[in-house]
Amino acid sequence: MLQGAVWLGGYEAALRYERHRPEQTLLYQIVEQHYPRFLAQLAAEERFLSEYVQQEFTDYLKCGRLEHGFLRVRCDSCHHEKLVAFSCKRRGFCPSCGARRMVESAALLVDEVLPKKPIRQWVLTVPFPLRFLFAAYPELMSKVLGIVIRTLSTHLAHQAGFKKKEAHTGAVTLIQRFGSALNLNIHFHMLFLDGVYVDDGAGHFAFHTNKAPTSEQLTELLHTISQRIAGFLERRGLLQRDEDNSTLTLDELDEDPMQELHSHSVTYRIAMGPQQGRKVFTLQTIPPRQEPPPGSERVAKLAGELGTEGLIVSQLALPAYPFLYIPTFFPVLIQFAV
Repeated sequence: MLQGAVWLGGYEAALRYERHRPEQTLLYQIVEQHYPRFLAQLAAEERFLSEYVQQEFTDYLKCGRLEHGFLRVRCDSCHHEKLVAFSCKRRGFCPSCGARRMVESAALLVDEVLPKKPIRQWVLTVPFPLRFLFAAYPELMSKVLGIVIRTLSTHLAHQAGFKKKEAHTGAVTLIQRFGSALNLNIHFHMLFLDGVYVDDGAGHFAFHTNKAPTSEQLTELLHTISQRIAGFLERRGLLQRDEDNSTLTLDELDEDPMQELHSHSVTYRIAMGPQQGRKVFTLQTIPPRQEPPPGSERVAKLAGELGTEGLIVSQLALPAYPFLYIPTFFPVLIQFAV
């Protein structure tokens, strides 16, 4: 039979292949029912989705469906057969392909990339205008991410008592494009070595562990990152600053049919239909709290320079990783600062 076994807590558990049936899931049913109507409404308004977005939906509706192609798997011993449908292998919103990529990426990082050293997660979120800018122009996002990586690398070297040229560190950046409400919310999850490697002069590199950053250091880091990002955008002609305000100037950038959808998503507003422009209804339960929430000393916030919501940076120590969880749909960028 096409089955196997795995040891879980000292007990042998049988594994049996079960074909994924996406047509039975709520997400698939919603897309299948409403996506054609969505395209028809856009066409009636003489508006069209980008080709790569349409391909994402089309391939998802074919993922895991036998009528769109499959492999016939046969057991050599008992001659039992199973049909395995082709997958879409897309990065957008397919839960099956996203979960498989999540597991494979985590295994790659743990087994082949990350050393057995302390790791600290740094998270940087940006204000609404920059979320829109990064979504529309990923090449600018890459430049800004480079600024953030260099700033944090320099901080780690100085905290360990070395100059930037003497110390070496590394990071794995995972770029998340959405928030808890599926709104457009581009932010960076960065797994940094919690220390630096330094050459001892004999060709060997010794690892020096850093202490956790203080709230004052986080605030200073955030100011530095904000100023450098603002300076970069100003040099590119995308930011105008006066004594009171900083505003993005996007007039010279190319038009894109996705920009209107981006602008609605980033502000939690409905983009299409009779309720276009209205705020999305959300349910939240916020318990009353008098004292600062736990972990607040690990978070720094800055408003004003780049938008009303401002930049937020947080960090969390990961001293050991028996497993590594990478949320689905994350592009992974590995950067080593040398």
